Amino acid sequence: MRLIEWNCQGAFRKKNEQILTLNPDILVVPECENEEKLKFGKLTPKPNSFIWHGDSPNKGLAVFSYSDYELELLDIFNPKFRFILPIKASRADEEFILFAVWAMDDKENYRERYIGQIWLAINYYESLLSSSCVLIGDFNSNKIWDTKDRVANHTDVVDFLRKKRIHSSYHLQEGEEQGEETQSSFYMYRKLEKPYHIDYCFASEELFGSRWTHHFEDSLSWIELSDHRPLVVELDT
Repeated sequence: MRLIEWNCQGAFRKKNEQILTLNPDILVVPECENEEKLKFGKLTPKPNSFIWHGDSPNKGLAVFSYSDYELELLDIFNPKFRFILPIKASRADEEFILFAVWAMDDKENYRERYIGQIWLAINYYESLLSSSCVLIGDFNSNKIWDTKDRVANHTDVVDFLRKKRIHSSYHLQEGEEQGEETQSSFYMYRKLEKPYHIDYCFASEELFGSRWTHHFEDSLSWIELSDHRPLVVELDT
């Protein structure tokens, strides 16, 4: 299964051609416009299955299936965590839980912004974490910001998931510690001199089979489209 996450920085309908050349089975796109603006079959190739959630038709969190996976937003979805979507992805006799993530600001509850949202969400959805699951997206977080005042920090989230036997694919593959990443997924203001590692894929241990890989697309042409690079993960389902 090939999972791709890419914060497109808006206007996905004008940018989808390049990302779809990477042949995703499932594609997670923060900052994506809604279905009406995507115009499936005209501006955007029509997916087999599609879920979108957002506050504005111009910018939300989208999940596309360009394979035989069917996507279903679970009834347990809590709009309080509006950009952390619990989704059942299924085909034939296999299924897993996909958490699509776009960690956002919260101007009313400062301590619940960004990584705070993820912390509250994984505690709320804790019962789902015993299933085979993947959490993938723009976490807007890194251990280097652990000292910021939040309900919990990046390390708390990583440790919580580790106890559920859920691990970061990047850190498993590269053998690097959280906060010491040598590869970046985000360039603030699209400037190469402002790199950060804030996009992640966490997956259950059983999904790391004999053949799995993690990489960020490294062509500098991506910086012409977005401040994020695509995250590409191959997992065994």
